[in-house]
Amino acid sequence: MPKQAVLLFAGQGAQKVGMGKDLAEAYPAVSDLLSQADAAIGYPLSQIMFEGPMEELTKTSRCQPALYAHGLALLEVLKSKVPDLEITATAGLSLGEFTAHAAAGTFDFATGLNLVFQRGSFMEEACDTTRGAMLAMLGGEESTIRELAAECDVDVANLNAPGQIVLSGSVEGIEAAAAKAKDKGIKRAIPLPVAGAYHSRLMKSAQDKLAVALEKATIVSPGVPVVCNFEARPVNRQEEIRATLTAQVTGSVRWVESMQHLISQGHTLFIELGPDATLAGLMGKIDKTVKVISIKDTATLDAAVAELNA
Repeated sequence: MPKQAVLLFAGQGAQKVGMGKDLAEAYPAVSDLLSQADAAIGYPLSQIMFEGPMEELTKTSRCQPALYAHGLALLEVLKSKVPDLEITATAGLSLGEFTAHAAAGTFDFATGLNLVFQRGSFMEEACDTTRGAMLAMLGGEESTIRELAAECDVDVANLNAPGQIVLSGSVEGIEAAAAKAKDKGIKRAIPLPVAGAYHSRLMKSAQDKLAVALEKATIVSPGVPVVCNFEARPVNRQEEIRATLTAQVTGSVRWVESMQHLISQGHTLFIELGPDATLAGLMGKIDKTVKVISIKDTATLDAAVAELNA
């Protein structure tokens, strides 16, 4: 009987220097895929992934295509080693939603790579022309954090897990939110080391440019359900895929609801494909009854293959 699993893909922040290097050395298919990415983008993406420096890999225009290529490289090897794996749905955190669409067949590898490279470049430009920041709120009720966001004129960027919500907006607004957090009963307010205010209104210029790029891209209905971040539900029609991928740039990442939707459909096995195990950690806070297998390199791949083929 085939193993059924939902695929989850990492978002920005999961990147690590060395990502994909052992996979490329062990599997010619991965080396070929990364060579394709280098040629398509016109700069040595794989070299930056393998050798860094971290400052370069962390640039939005670099880490987004790097995470996309890494996730799909892991998937390619996984499918070759577990041929009876049945992918029942996909989802990805922020940038990872594009990888999820590629995995589901919404667009081919090259089309998705071009889109995430443009998305990252547009977001980098928006960061350079605005003064934005992000703040992780640990503890506190969602309603209270939304009130605080409104008071400080910032946006709710990510609803990652119960007790973990991220705010995004102007530097002044985020500083005000951090100063008021304790009075609102929020345990900790942690500034995030990011270049700007992702998933906030300060990304509007990037959103507008990405909408044009998505309009030109060849997109088809995915072969399995893809749960979008913006509405926390599967999207299937081409026009709603374009609309939700566009809206996501300034909209909230509703990760908790996205995972709850998948669990409500009876999914119990999830496979995380990315350089770290962030999504498994979030799932542990959302619902401890489901299983997440995280695959990030050859060692974790081998362990996952042994478990899935058992």
